[in-house]
This record gives sequence, structure tokens and C-alpha cells, in this order.
Amino acid sequence: MKMRLFLFLFFFCISLAEAQKMPSNRSSVYFTYGNTGANLREFNQMLDQKGLSPMRKAYRNFGFGYQTRYNDFVLGLELFQNNGPKSLFNGYELDYRTTRVYLNVGYSFTEEGRFQLIHYMSLGSGFMNFQMLRGNPKKTLDGFLQNPAHGFILRDGDIHKGSQHFAGFLTEIGFQLSYDIEIPGREEMVQVISKFGYSFSPFEDSWLMKDIAFGNAQSGPFLRFGAGITLPDHNFFYKDASLGLHLSYGLHFTEPDVLNAALVENGYRPFEGRPNNLGLKLLGESKGLLYGIDFYNLGLSGAATESSNHTLNSVRVYLNGGLKFFERRNLELGGLAGLGYANLRYTLTSTDKPDFPALFEEPDRDGHLKARGLMGKPELYVAYGIPLTNKNLFSMIVSLHGGYELPLGNYSLGGVGMSSYMANPYLQLSLGLRP
Repeated sequence: MKMRLFLFLFFFCISLAEAQKMPSNRSSVYFTYGNTGANLREFNQMLDQKGLSPMRKAYRNFGFGYQTRYNDFVLGLELFQNNGPKSLFNGYELDYRTTRVYLNVGYSFTEEGRFQLIHYMSLGSGFMNFQMLRGNPKKTLDGFLQNPAHGFILRDGDIHKGSQHFAGFLTEIGFQLSYDIEIPGREEMVQVISKFGYSFSPFEDSWLMKDIAFGNAQSGPFLRFGAGITLPDHNFFYKDASLGLHLSYGLHFTEPDVLNAALVENGYRPFEGRPNNLGLKLLGESKGLLYGIDFYNLGLSGAATESSNHTLNSVRVYLNGGLKFFERRNLELGGLAGLGYANLRYTLTSTDKPDFPALFEEPDRDGHLKARGLMGKPELYVAYGIPLTNKNLFSMIVSLHGGYELPLGNYSLGGVGMSSYMANPYLQLSLGLRP
């Protein structure tokens, strides 16, 4: 249902842009940082009844956005990682994190130029992780598997199982102010951005976990600042630059054999299959030079025992650069090299947790191990563009990417190296929009 809504809005916006016969366009990519107010009302009421101080009422936003403008009409996509403040209760660290993806539709109050004022509305989905954990004294993987419980972890829209598990319905209404700054010798421009507005979860009973509603953690006024790169088309005599966003689905040819062996030895069921992923790929070009950013999320999940589940998750972010080797009509071939960051998180969760406040009083149910490090990759791609308008304002791009991921570290989980799992060949099929 969510995917149908996204596709409907996507193609509706394309039709509207064509109907208005836009004579100009621009595309932009940017990063933002800011704060959003939030009040975990029901959870704080429980703390107050126990004579404890409430959690603080704000969290930090780290955002990535892509935006395309056709005259006054604006279409964009944003991805946010939001980290809540940490609190300490009797040796346990209590915090929450959310991830959100939004499709934005907006309208500009200003003419195309250096200064822009845009009003927009966002529709999207999200993930929430709320946890209360203490330090696990078990330093080895075997020690952890024999006694993993050191707190509790609650998840809704669990992307640790894979990005397709995003849940809930989230909205945002805001304004965007931006200004372009010239880059000497380049047609691209630096765009300085500020955003302000209000985020909210429109349904009262959403984000209900263990009989407490956490929807307020998804709501509140926000203020964000950031910067990025923009391509106003009046800077180009010919279309020798582009900036496109692609939704990708990947196959990663690897299995957690080392971890599976430890799981079986300690009486747990192994993971089955290979991790697939949904992700975002930004690919820009300027006079044959390629640059881009990849975000994707590998997830494995399953039953660990009769009373517990487990997940193995890895989020990966790459900065890419390369060259376009060949272009003829709508067909192109290019190569990229990427350097990035990845984490690896193994989580064991009990399927038999009580509701609050009993869970707060007896929290030792779940546990996790994590690792992080740098990654590198070479990649080749072939792409085909399909014009979507008579004036060739933008094209739908179908592409196939193939490469090899190489960990630049051991990725140790409880002293067991997982670099063999992180190293893998992959194929990604992507579908995107490029002005």
C-alpha cells in the first residue's frame, strides 16, 4: 500500500510538471543537521510515578536530501537519522533512535534564482528503536551467546530485518530557505539551506510498543541547517551536467558462515540465505566526471530459539567518484570507486517480554554486539535513459551496477572477525529520475 502511494505521487508529479510545460529546472543534493522537540509523554508519566526524572524533550537530526525543481514546482526525497538524548537509570543507559524517509512535494514563492523560499509537505515512513541497556561484561562471542540479556530493545518498523520493513505513517510540514554561492571555475554552486517546520505522526495509536505509545517521539517542531551542491540549468549552455536519484535493490553474495558456526555451537539456529538490500544511489555527472553517494542496508533475520529472534544488520554509506567511459544516445557505461563507512550489529531479542511498567522493573531480556569500520569498493555500471517528457526535461534511468566490497578492518563481534562476511561481490538494479 505504501509503495503504491509513493508511485502514485511520483508519477502524478511528473505529469503535473509536464502539464505546466516548465522552461527551466534545477537539481540539488544536500546534508542537514538540526534539532526537533519531542515529549515521550506516556513513558515520562511512568517515570514520574516512580519518582524519576523525565527524559529530555529533544533529539538530533542528521539528514540527506535530494530535490528537483521545475519552475515553481518542487519534488524531493529526504532520509533522516534521529538520535535521542541518553539518560542513566540504575546503571542502564536509556535512549531512542528513529530513521525516516520522506517524499516531499512543494511550491516555491520566489522566481528561479540564487535565493529560494519553498513551502513543502512530506509523506513517509519510519523505524523506531527504544532501548534500555547496561554494559555487557561478556567480551567474547561465546560468552555473549551463553548469557546475552543485559537490558531490553523495542523496535517498530524494524529495518534491522531489511529496509522493506519500514512502518508507520509520518508527515512533515515546513519551509525551506536557501541561497546559492558560486564555486570559482565551476558551473555547480554551493547551496546553503535552512529548514523549519513541524514533524508529526498523524495517527494517535501508532508506534505502540508494550502498551506505551511512542508516537510523540516522532513529533515536534524542527530547525535544521545544511549545505549541498545545486545545478541551476541556466549555468549550462548544453546539458553537460546532471544529478539523479535512484532507488536500488541489491544482491550481496555472502553468508555469515563464521557467525553461524558460533550460533550452532551455542544452541542457536543459524541465519539462512543471503542479505538483500533496498537503498538509495545519488549519481551526478559534470563533463564526464562522475560523483555520487550510496546508502543501503543489509539485513538478515530469523528465529534464534523457540523464545527468541535474532537479526544481523549492516548499514553502509559510500562516497563515490569515477568516469563515464562510453555514451551513445540513451546508453552509457561508467566506472566508480567508493570509500565509505559501515556498521555491523547482531541482536538477540526475547519474544516474551511483559508490558510496562513490569518491563522497566525487570529489563534484562535482550542484548546486542556491534562493530564498525571503513569500506572500499570498485564498481562498474551500465545505464539506459528513457525520456519521460516531449521536451526531454528529465528521464527515467534503468541501470545495473556490479562491484566488490572490501572491508578495511576486522569487524570484530565479540572477538570473532566478520571481515569475510563484509567482503563480497554484489549486483544492484536501480530505477531513478534524472533531469
